[in-house]
Amino acid sequence: MSIRQDILTSIKRVRFEKVHKPKSLKAVFGINTFDIRTMKKYIKVKPFTAFKQWIDEGKQLSAFHADEIAEGIKKWAISKGAVYYTHWFQPMTGLTAEKHDGFISLTPGGVVEKFSGSNLILGEPDASSFPSGGIRTTFEARGYTAWDPSSPAFIIECELGKTLCIPSIFVSYNGEALDKKLPLLRSEEALSKAAVRFLGLFGKKDVKRVKSSCGAEQEYFLIDEKYFLMRQDLLLCGRTLVGAPSPKGQQMEDQYFGSIKDRVLNYMSDVTEEAYKLGIPIKTRHNEVAPNQFEFAPIYEESNIAADHNQLLMDIMKKIALRHGLVCILHEKPFAGINGSGKHINWSIEDSNNNNLLSPGKTPMDNLQFLAIIAAVLRAIYRHQGLLRASVASAGNEYRLGANEAPPAIMSVFLGSQLTEILDTVEKKKKVEISKKDIIDLGVARLPTFNRDMTDRNRTSPFAFTGKKFEFRAGGSSQNVSTPIMVLNTIIAESLDYISSRIEEEARKKNFNDAVFEVIAEFTGESRDIRFEGNNYSEDWKKESEKRGLENEPSTPLALKSFIREDHVSLFERYKVFTREELVARYNVWLDMYVKLVNIEAQTLKEMVDSNIVPSGLKYQGVLAQNLKALLEMSESGVELNITSLENQKRHLSDITDMIYYVRRNTQEMEKLLNELEEVDIGKRANAYFDRLKPLMEHIRTHSDKLESVLPDDMWDLPKYREMLFII
Repeated sequence: MSIRQDILTSIKRVRFEKVHKPKSLKAVFGINTFDIRTMKKYIKVKPFTAFKQWIDEGKQLSAFHADEIAEGIKKWAISKGAVYYTHWFQPMTGLTAEKHDGFISLTPGGVVEKFSGSNLILGEPDASSFPSGGIRTTFEARGYTAWDPSSPAFIIECELGKTLCIPSIFVSYNGEALDKKLPLLRSEEALSKAAVRFLGLFGKKDVKRVKSSCGAEQEYFLIDEKYFLMRQDLLLCGRTLVGAPSPKGQQMEDQYFGSIKDRVLNYMSDVTEEAYKLGIPIKTRHNEVAPNQFEFAPIYEESNIAADHNQLLMDIMKKIALRHGLVCILHEKPFAGINGSGKHINWSIEDSNNNNLLSPGKTPMDNLQFLAIIAAVLRAIYRHQGLLRASVASAGNEYRLGANEAPPAIMSVFLGSQLTEILDTVEKKKKVEISKKDIIDLGVARLPTFNRDMTDRNRTSPFAFTGKKFEFRAGGSSQNVSTPIMVLNTIIAESLDYISSRIEEEARKKNFNDAVFEVIAEFTGESRDIRFEGNNYSEDWKKESEKRGLENEPSTPLALKSFIREDHVSLFERYKVFTREELVARYNVWLDMYVKLVNIEAQTLKEMVDSNIVPSGLKYQGVLAQNLKALLEMSESGVELNITSLENQKRHLSDITDMIYYVRRNTQEMEKLLNELEEVDIGKRANAYFDRLKPLMEHIRTHSDKLESVLPDDMWDLPKYREMLFII
């Protein structure tokens, strides 16, 4: 029996103790967050009022009030059992980072717990080992973390301790953004300013602020931890580099929304309770399309908080999986041949009066405003499609986009038949009214009638209007949502400013309503090529999109170049989201990350070939050769043998020998290529990795998977797809 088969037996015998009974939602939700309701309990009226004015109006907090707020946070954290605090931030790697400092302070009489306003507002981590993309040299180690008061502080727990986490931005000594949070916050300012100006044209003079909101649907896989630890590719790369497909995958379509297994449901319940403690509003959980693939989806929140919560949720999901003897895999394409995992970003905008600006209104003027915003969004995606594609570019997402399971690298917008018809009518200069009700009667008295949404859904579209929001479906499951939201905010701010200027220009020639219709018609016509209602997975769409002049860049290195295009540099600088230096730094960091990740995959694949795949193949080859030799000796000694059977065995041995040969030959070619590219400029190396290295790795995989499919079960030690995907 192989090691793999021993593991299989032990997994079958796994039994868990009865889990604790979860507390009620009201008793749990937000208990580990220093939110507004908690702040009122621990902070006096004056500092609380000053804090609210800082958040709502931008009035700077005095040092005195900062000290009082810090004292309140400290008392709360200590009451929860925390002895350390950290500025929790999100460097350009897309992960989270933290350096813990104790509340402890020495006095002549012993020790006391101290936490001042300056401790709360500013931290100073060693920034030398974080990627900066050339913004600063390695010896300039100083960086600063600065408190982001718009996102509540929170407590993280482990078995033996608790830590106060202060959501923060991360900047260099000279103030350049070294993280993902600060650009998102800047983009929110840009969006708010442009949207307030736009709404003012429609008489909404009381709107003080506009913010984007986000609900990030998080897909993931679960496999048994024992199998995970036997796969060096999963351990080091987060995805399988080899693996023959299981005879049964997702073709039966019986996993999606199917009954959830108890072990998984226990895990989901555990994650949900921990998430609720941190104020993360998980609303939905279900089986996804692929076997052992699942999803969590939250209620919409302000984008900055939603981004923080998604980073926290991913961390919780990975930690809690280990409690259950499982591993949570967040890679975009961990298993070949079945659906990968995305992170659908549901994006909307809301004004300070709690009005969703992507929802049709109750008056003709509101509907005119709604159509103008839709037109602005269409223009933004059309004008900056490459930038939107770049916002989700990564080594992992490269395997998923366009793989008949996710939107292609071609950015397009789906609006649905009703909204499309309305915009077409406007483009023809005919006035329309938007009906908000469309009754569906199922024709059975015991079943309810209900209102249909004003838009259908197209699951193949990368950017679809799904009623009151747009769903950006091209994001990868492991990615930080801050970057795509930041891009959306910025390009739509620019488009709202442009449409405002055009309306003002036209309104000087004709009445306001006619001016707005004129501009909507103009924008609708200009961006017609970005609208597509059909199947985005089809070959016909690829050909059609090329005729329309739409961009289609499957390569991550080339897609990332959109960030440093002159027009995009100008755009980000104009809206004060990035400086040129910050953009170039990000391009350099993400290109470097791509090269390093692909190189790790290649080196891991070589190790697997040398230590697992070829030895297993040679072992079987030896057995076949011995058997064939024995048969030939029998034939030579006069024993009658079936000639056809003998030829089949020779052919089988020849096939196995060929498979081993091609695995080894391609691996040697891969090693040669890696050595050849070692000293090459990083940009050229990244392109060569995409164009030459990745195809070589696929060739190795193809022949390795063929070998796995024909080897005796007890000669293959790597856990197989049929086990990892169906045993849990």
